Amino acid sequence: MKIATCNVNGIRAAARKGLAAWIAGADPDVLLLQEVRAPDDLVAPLIGEGYQVITWACDIRGRAGVAVAVRNGIAVGEQVRGLREAFSPVDTGRWLEVELPDFGLRVVSAYLHSGDAASPEKMAAKYAHLNAVDTRLTELSGTEKVLVGGDFNIVRGERDIANWKPNHNRHSGVLDPEIAYLDRWFGEYGYVDVQRLLLPDEQGPYTWWSQRGKAFDNNTGWRIDYQLVSPALAGVATAARVDRAASYQERFSDHAPLVVDYALEATRPA
Repeated sequence: MKIATCNVNGIRAAARKGLAAWIAGADPDVLLLQEVRAPDDLVAPLIGEGYQVITWACDIRGRAGVAVAVRNGIAVGEQVRGLREAFSPVDTGRWLEVELPDFGLRVVSAYLHSGDAASPEKMAAKYAHLNAVDTRLTELSGTEKVLVGGDFNIVRGERDIANWKPNHNRHSGVLDPEIAYLDRWFGEYGYVDVQRLLLPDEQGPYTWWSQRGKAFDNNTGWRIDYQLVSPALAGVATAARVDRAASYQERFSDHAPLVVDYALEATRPA
């Protein structure tokens, strides 16, 4: 099973820039999308035929939004939309779970808050959201096969960002209190960072580049998109790659897709 995750930075814009061609070439069995920023009824046509598409839009028009696209023929079971976020009066469309019962697998498309180190209010919202994610990951920790893919908006360490020293503890996404959440998820909770598992010694590969300057051309990037998985699923992960576009002009988003192959077999007949 091939599972891909990508922040599309607006699916309508991504569709104009070549999203469909990338999907056709990558041919994922499951596609997790973040920052969809479109009404639910517009998403499936932009992903194209061949997929069952489940969406969860932000209550605020034109913001956030996540989607899960599952290849036709793969059964879709329980769906969980949103997190219990008492801090927010609206659901911001950042968490969507879909059960794939034939494989005993639960996949999640997650778009975690970006925050802003210069704004205490935005950082408070980010930490409150991270606490809600933390609670849900605790609840899911007993699930044999679970995968949370998406834009976490946090790097883990020096190998995950081109310019560590100028950003560390100065900019959101590189603050020690944020990184502590990842340390707990990939430590105490027992989840596995599949990209780092399969590519243990590489710098990056990065999944996001600022639109400013020549960040993409110079590969001055950040690794902030993840596939966080249970140990049982990590044990059948066979390959990982970042589908970085060949040139700035060929990108359909400021993020690149993270694609992972898993040697999964159906636990019951499809």
